[in-house]
Amino acid sequence: MLKKGNKLYSILTGSCPKCHQESMYQNTNPYAISQLFKMHERCSHCGTKYKIEPSFFYGSMYVSYGVGIAFAAAAFVISFLVLGTSLVNTFIAIVLTLVVFLPIIVRLSRNIWINFFFKYEPPAVKGQLE
Repeated sequence: MLKKGNKLYSILTGSCPKCHQESMYQNTNPYAISQLFKMHERCSHCGTKYKIEPSFFYGSMYVSYGVGIAFAAAAFVISFLVLGTSLVNTFIAIVLTLVVFLPIIVRLSRNIWINFFFKYEPPAVKGQLE
């Protein structure tokens, strides 16, 4: 379904936005909270430097807001409209959803942000003329 070469592949897997060959993160589990923000400096396959400039990922905070709203809206629809809970219980469901999915929201936001700045470039095949 998701194939390399698609930005969505890089966003959902956290792989290098340029070659899609390896994870940008030292630990691929976002729930390893102590390592949530630890990234490799460069891709070992294509050499892409992930932190283009100091504080590069501060921009992902803006993306995080939108991703958080999407998760909150999904929690609202499921709890209030589908399950028919009260507004208080719906509010609790939204807060719990945002707390539980915080590491995933952070990683998704970083992945989306870095994919704004890089384009997929398939690895060159050995022996191919340039």
